[in-house]
Amino acid sequence: MSLLYALDLVGTAAFAASGAWAGIRRRMDVFGVMVLGLVTAIGGGTLRDMLLGDNPPFCFKNEIYLYLALGVSLSTFVLYRHLDTMRRPLLYFDAIGLGTFVVIGTEKALHFNLGFLGAVMMGVITATAGGITRDVLANQIPLILRKEIYASACLAGGALLVALIQMGITRSLALLIAATTVITVRLLAIHFNWALPRARD
Repeated sequence: MSLLYALDLVGTAAFAASGAWAGIRRRMDVFGVMVLGLVTAIGGGTLRDMLLGDNPPFCFKNEIYLYLALGVSLSTFVLYRHLDTMRRPLLYFDAIGLGTFVVIGTEKALHFNLGFLGAVMMGVITATAGGITRDVLANQIPLILRKEIYASACLAGGALLVALIQMGITRSLALLIAATTVITVRLLAIHFNWALPRARD
């Protein structure tokens, strides 16, 4: 199993858990929870593949992503009382998925010969589109539109990955460094309540 594929599976599981948890918090039934987990896990990658013209999208070429997302969503629904002991588990799951999906999307865009900005944008789309869909279906303001350090961490991670690859760093090491950076920045932002500036009245 390649590192990229392993990261993809980790991100899929993490985002499925975050989507399922959001459904549980909104008191959805098991079907709603599984739908939210599924769209969170595969939404960003599906949109990315459609924009890149890579059809059918990744999750239909390899259905392990669908089974994994549905399995993790169902497991989260069954075990949610144990997860409740974690502090803000949705945000922690989301941070893991964010970091892994940024590097997945950016790396794939580079494979399709996109330039610096295009590759970084594809990384951001991969990491955030599923979460946006999750929050909209859960009737919440998407995290990406709030004051929190979220999309900005994705931009930094994608840019770092492209820069490291252009510097000649091996792709495996570059992927690990970029993903770890995004996850760390996001977790620190959650812990210390870091936020981007916004307009004042």
